[in-house]
Amino acid sequence: MSAKLRVTTLGCKVNQYETELVRQGLQRVGFEDCAQGDQADVCIVNTCTVTNQGDVKSRQVIRRMARENPDARIVVMGCYATRAPEEVAKLPGVAEVVTDKRELPDLMSRFGVVDVPTGLDGFSGRHRAYVKVQDGCLLRCSYCIIPHVRPKLTSRPLAHIVDEVRRLTEAGHREVVLTGIHLGHYGVDWNRNKPRDEWTRLSDLVRQLCQLPGDFRIRLSSIEATEVTRSLIGVMTEFSDRLVPHVHLCLQSGSDSVLRRMRRRWGTRMFLDRCRMLNEALNKPAITTDIIVGFPGETETEFQQTLQTCRAAGFSKIHAFPFSARRGTPAAEMPDQLPGDLKNQRVHQLAELESELRRDYFASLVGESVQVLVESDRELVRLDGSESESRLLRGTTCRYAPAEWVSDDPGITTGDLVTAKVIRADDERITVSASNG
Repeated sequence: MSAKLRVTTLGCKVNQYETELVRQGLQRVGFEDCAQGDQADVCIVNTCTVTNQGDVKSRQVIRRMARENPDARIVVMGCYATRAPEEVAKLPGVAEVVTDKRELPDLMSRFGVVDVPTGLDGFSGRHRAYVKVQDGCLLRCSYCIIPHVRPKLTSRPLAHIVDEVRRLTEAGHREVVLTGIHLGHYGVDWNRNKPRDEWTRLSDLVRQLCQLPGDFRIRLSSIEATEVTRSLIGVMTEFSDRLVPHVHLCLQSGSDSVLRRMRRRWGTRMFLDRCRMLNEALNKPAITTDIIVGFPGETETEFQQTLQTCRAAGFSKIHAFPFSARRGTPAAEMPDQLPGDLKNQRVHQLAELESELRRDYFASLVGESVQVLVESDRELVRLDGSESESRLLRGTTCRYAPAEWVSDDPGITTGDLVTAKVIRADDERITVSASNG
């Protein structure tokens, strides 16, 4: 009888990748995923600590795992486990706490894994696959705990990543998302004491991946504006059929004075300049971002500056978060902490602007050809209640816009990449006309 495994992941794409790596490693020695209602022999919980709420949710998941799997060995990994290992170890059912992700090969070997995987062969339950290319962050933004729990800058060998992406695309994944704790610092740990012409950059990795055979596309996850270099933009232009015209640039605030308090490395002028470079080089690129609203001392004037900067950047999507004081960071000790109702009010204002900007961007795509990754389909029903041959297909475009269309083509299936023409748009999604031919 095979041992039963249950995994749960909280947090970012890097965590999801690392959970899948451990899962596939344990499957090599006979572990099987638990079916619904089964009790597990081993539970893997990958935790998040980016906010206080991340800690709370991580504890809730661990307690639920212990309650539903009373005889299981619970292994806890992730950033919360790194930040507070003694606290985690006291939770019910916890048998082991992994405090450093570099210990994952050792973790797997303790379960009998001899052939420890260096990458993934597939990404279960997903049409798109995440590929972790680096770990660690050297920055010290005043609000962020992550450099304290992932301080070691480490880039994966380029050959390992190329082989992994080849396996993932051969397994049928049509979108590969490159991710890391600080994606733009890929290769930086190798470049010290080398002349500049011998440096390895993110653009070098992306170029090699773009040259792989197959029908797939590549998307970059979050990146800093300073790392949108002319070299990277050049690769995006050269391989526009492979590298999607979407960049997620972390703004955090559109006020220079707030950015200084955040200890960010650049101001709004440089950020908007990189947006301009992208718009000049690419055809209607989607630029998305993160914004922290209500940072300590944020005045109404500073918040209005953020709105102005967002409007100038023309974002197609804004992930807005009310500031949450993270114990152990300088921002948590700053004076002039804003009340929750004011932060929520400003989040609402920013959401209204986001809706306007998204509607404008989606409208600009009408008449354009886009590439859609089909993610779901649903049979339509005629007015008389009988089944129709038509289906409602939904997916995500290369420009990160949700898309839908009605199709009679039985050759289109979920997981396919389909070229489509945008015929309508609102502030939620675009409607396209498409076929698999």
